[in-house]
Amino acid sequence: MRTSRPTSRSARTAALAAVTVATTVAALIPLSATASSATAATTAGAAADGPYRGLPNGTKRAKTLVIGVDGTRYDKLLTADAPTLKALMAGGMTATSNLYANPLAPTLSGPGWSTIATGVWPDKHQVKDNAFTGSRFDLYPDFATRLENADPATSTLVIGSWNPIAGNVFNGRADLRLQEGENDTKTAADAVDFLSHGNPDTTFLHFDQVDEAGHNHGGTSPEYAAALHSADTLVGQVLQAVKSRPAYASEDWLVIVTTDHGHTDAGGHGGNSANERQTFLIADGAGYTPGSHRYDVKPVDIAPTVLKHEGAPVDPAWKLDGRPIDEIVPDAFDALRPSLQARADESGIPAGVKGWTHTPPAGWSIDNSRMPSGGVTEWRGWTFATDEFWTAAQLAQSRETNVRARNVFAVADSDEWDDKAHGAGQFDSTLVGPAYPVAGASRGVLSFATDYKVDGPQTGDVYVVFDNGAPQLVKSYRSDLNTVENLPVTVPAGATTARFQFRYTGTNSAFWTVDQVAFTAS
Repeated sequence: MRTSRPTSRSARTAALAAVTVATTVAALIPLSATASSATAATTAGAAADGPYRGLPNGTKRAKTLVIGVDGTRYDKLLTADAPTLKALMAGGMTATSNLYANPLAPTLSGPGWSTIATGVWPDKHQVKDNAFTGSRFDLYPDFATRLENADPATSTLVIGSWNPIAGNVFNGRADLRLQEGENDTKTAADAVDFLSHGNPDTTFLHFDQVDEAGHNHGGTSPEYAAALHSADTLVGQVLQAVKSRPAYASEDWLVIVTTDHGHTDAGGHGGNSANERQTFLIADGAGYTPGSHRYDVKPVDIAPTVLKHEGAPVDPAWKLDGRPIDEIVPDAFDALRPSLQARADESGIPAGVKGWTHTPPAGWSIDNSRMPSGGVTEWRGWTFATDEFWTAAQLAQSRETNVRARNVFAVADSDEWDDKAHGAGQFDSTLVGPAYPVAGASRGVLSFATDYKVDGPQTGDVYVVFDNGAPQLVKSYRSDLNTVENLPVTVPAGATTARFQFRYTGTNSAFWTVDQVAFTAS
């Protein structure tokens, strides 16, 4: 559902009562500054220690530059006059995915940039709008803060054209934070200056003009395309400053470009349409295959990727939702993408979108022996699907909350299946996994990403079958849960294999998704 919001970034910024930091153009906000006194922040910035304009001298060969271009639609980037960004795509990896929407959070900048900075989804960082009320940055700080905590000698720089980037999102321990008051030219000029004359280890930049053009003219307007070209030019200036550094040849640079949300054709965002939810990231650096494209990398993966590149190990106790990109391994479901089909009964899904199949990957099977005949073809029993296909079946029914699945996932959806006449009885289907070897083991852990949503009579149960024995219940689901599960399993003496079953029943209720299933025996 769309949310009421100001029509321009300027109106929105003016409405932010929570932003009390200095809002003068290029205000310097050092580590010791507080949000309660703009004068103190400016004075502290002018007096900050460091070799260049208050920015400490970096200590690392590994360098990271993350550039955010606010409100950029990926489909419009592909058709834009944007040679710099397209060169990055050709030289590195591009990943496309979709954002959440309500009830997890609306597609607004506050939740979007907070997700990118912290590496967790909005149900953890709790930023649900642009006022940042109730945010939990104390539990899930930005990646610049984590870098400083790991090594205070790290030089961290944040420059944002939208003032809340430096005032709210990166509000922790970054060495230097600059607020540019919606002036992308100043943002680029300061970035070029610091990269040319200073030595930051990690830099985060935020450009705003594309989002402004979207609000004022619409996502399909000539003005939006022109703003993309202008932002691309500024990105090019920044990258040229990087490549012109005297030590560039001996440095290990990782450049990431991303966005926080898209825009409707008419302009605006906050809702759950495909154009508002689409997002992307471009990663260019060592280890990224030139011209490659992935569907399993998401905005939450940026923060842990930066941390790993800068030599700051990710602590499991942080409970990040993201992972370093080089550690994300496609699962068996992802291999189905080339064989996915276009719609059958779902007439509301665009005809050109291929995103479902009932054919499981090798080692998996689906037991539909208890399923009634009929119903919507795509959702008769467990289905392997993509987010862009499944969520298009019906917006605003919480399908957009399935953010922890990556690429292709398994879904049982009694609600959509029930939209067409079917035989007597409820939805009742079981997804059966491969046989995992357990010989000599006494225990194990079953892990999987899941989104279980209830809207009527339904059940979800996980069973384990050792060898050819009877199914044993591992866990039952009867209430909403959106998480990554790690379920302990006791292996009986003499068992040689373990096979897991996911049985879902429902009467015009909601859904259950399962993805990234793995079992580790020990």
